[in-house]
Amino acid sequence: MSTRARVLAFVAVVVAIAVGATVYVVDQGREVRAERAAEPEAEQTPIAEVTEGPRIVFRHTGLDSQYGVVAVVPLDDPSGPRAFTGVSCNRVAARPEGASCLISDEGVAMTYEGMEFDADWQEVASNDLPGIPSRTRLSPDGTLVATTVFVAGHSYMSTGFSTATEVHEFGDGERWGNLEKFQLVVDGREVDPVDRNVWGVTFVDDETFYATVATGGRTWLVEGDLTARTLTTVSPDAECPALSPDGTRVAFKVDVDPGRRVVWQIAVQDLATDERTLLEAGPRGLDDQVEWLDDDTLMYGMPRPDDPGVTDTWAVDTVADAEPALLIEQAWSATVVR
Repeated sequence: MSTRARVLAFVAVVVAIAVGATVYVVDQGREVRAERAAEPEAEQTPIAEVTEGPRIVFRHTGLDSQYGVVAVVPLDDPSGPRAFTGVSCNRVAARPEGASCLISDEGVAMTYEGMEFDADWQEVASNDLPGIPSRTRLSPDGTLVATTVFVAGHSYMSTGFSTATEVHEFGDGERWGNLEKFQLVVDGREVDPVDRNVWGVTFVDDETFYATVATGGRTWLVEGDLTARTLTTVSPDAECPALSPDGTRVAFKVDVDPGRRVVWQIAVQDLATDERTLLEAGPRGLDDQVEWLDDDTLMYGMPRPDDPGVTDTWAVDTVADAEPALLIEQAWSATVVR
């Protein structure tokens, strides 16, 4: 097999698995709508009771009339009654200042939209998305939004899907465009590969971020600079990073069965020493961008294998032998508002 063929095969496998998981959530959600009215409603609380303090914001996946609606629970009582915002999202990220919401609109033809909401969940901006919603994140102060979608038609991959990741100011502000247009620096050398894909942004501040770049048959953790418009490799073999609240570590997915099939687990890397810890007792087959519950705990979504359309959010400590624990039932795309 030629080098080009191997690269194309790699991109196809990585993206196809990620697309499959995203489409699974969308398709299963569509299929359960006919059933949800018969299911008991989730226990609820007034939204005003949970929006003042630290909280977890997520997409509700219970098979009831609130399926797909963004919900909120107190950070100190994640299993307690949830408050519903009235806003439906496929993916959501939130900060005290507002939220980013990616939507699939099932009209005559499927369309996709990115929407932004203020702290009271009132819409402040919207824009069309070029493909299937995959990831969204906000900068720490809520002024920047990152979105990743799956798209078709890239010249190096004429069939299947590729990613488009963009960063813009919250609302209708400045836009930096597709991060594939940034200068890529691999091991200190500027390169311009046609096969690059970028996804999974996590912000350090309003200028610096981390993300995933796939090129040349492997993935890289990269550091991005919005002012310089550069993506610089930090370490290989990392996907969908998430920066810890104290900024010292980054968690991401790693393929623990390379060359055979893709099996993702979570790893945590110290940014000062580059020491990497694999959470060996953690989830296998994870396909989510993890989020930090606190400086020592991660949370992530997993679909229920025997309950189509339903996902749960789990938590795991950042030590190698930590066992995952259920954090929030019927929850997806969870982020912490501190």
